[in-house]
Amino acid sequence: MSTALSPSDILSEQFEALVQWHDSEAGLAGREYLFRMQGAAHTLSVTRIKYKIDPATGGHLPCTTLQRNETAICNIATSTPIQAGQTLSLLDEGLGRTLASVELKHILRRAENLHTQALSVQRHHREQLNGHPGCVLWFTGLSGSGKSTLANALEQSLHEQGWHTYILDGDNIRQGLNKDLGFTDADRVENIRRIAEVAKLMVDAGLVVMTAFISPFRKERDMARELIGSDRFLEVYVDTPLEVCEARDVKGLYKKARQGLIPNMTGINSPYEPPEQPGLILSGASETLDGAVQSLMDWLSIKSNQLTPQEAPR
Repeated sequence: MSTALSPSDILSEQFEALVQWHDSEAGLAGREYLFRMQGAAHTLSVTRIKYKIDPATGGHLPCTTLQRNETAICNIATSTPIQAGQTLSLLDEGLGRTLASVELKHILRRAENLHTQALSVQRHHREQLNGHPGCVLWFTGLSGSGKSTLANALEQSLHEQGWHTYILDGDNIRQGLNKDLGFTDADRVENIRRIAEVAKLMVDAGLVVMTAFISPFRKERDMARELIGSDRFLEVYVDTPLEVCEARDVKGLYKKARQGLIPNMTGINSPYEPPEQPGLILSGASETLDGAVQSLMDWLSIKSNQLTPQEAPR
């Protein structure tokens, strides 16, 4: 005779949770946060901030970010299946502080019915057909640094050699897939999360993907690397000084930001966090376009030899 599982016995990765935010830096939907369970490190992300709770009345208030001492009801996703009813502490171990406490209220039932579908044609089959491995070159740098110019020139060179490629460009993506997003910190995090997921799918298709986004925050670039896999990910820092980018001002954005017309301009009134250990640094001010493209081609040649289509993991 079988015994039905109680809700507390069921493992899941999707929950509704009560989140109490303690840190002075805002909590953002889409960003991954660390927690520890039984001595092991895991990650958690807020997939949706549903509402915050008014401490005076208990009423529901609209909420897009989690601010210090606020309590909110959120949908969350964990990197590993766990049980409901637990309380987790989100940690910044580098700074030795607790960011938030998360009480897992109940499982989101739809998550229990989702299963990974086994497909017959896998990445290594597509790579064999293409003749090269899939990977991502993640260009990051200030607006006007030269990211899109470099990605476009590299794609031209690869196309001439028969490589299968695609460019995910910031302006183009924001006119379609991400046209619902603005330029707040929360929207920038979600913008990069979506791009990372799309790039991962394209790598699975065996393509060489070039992403040209400011992607100002290290945490989201690190998330993209982890999602895609460090062996197939090259972070390319286009290191162009702000004064050079502003002098170019191809889109007129810096001028508008200086006039107060753009409130969240990276490098002016919104932060940019340079990569600490990028895979490749290119100078958008002094390096020639041909020289930069050759550096990228050299990396791809090495990567192609390391991950030949026949050896590409299943």
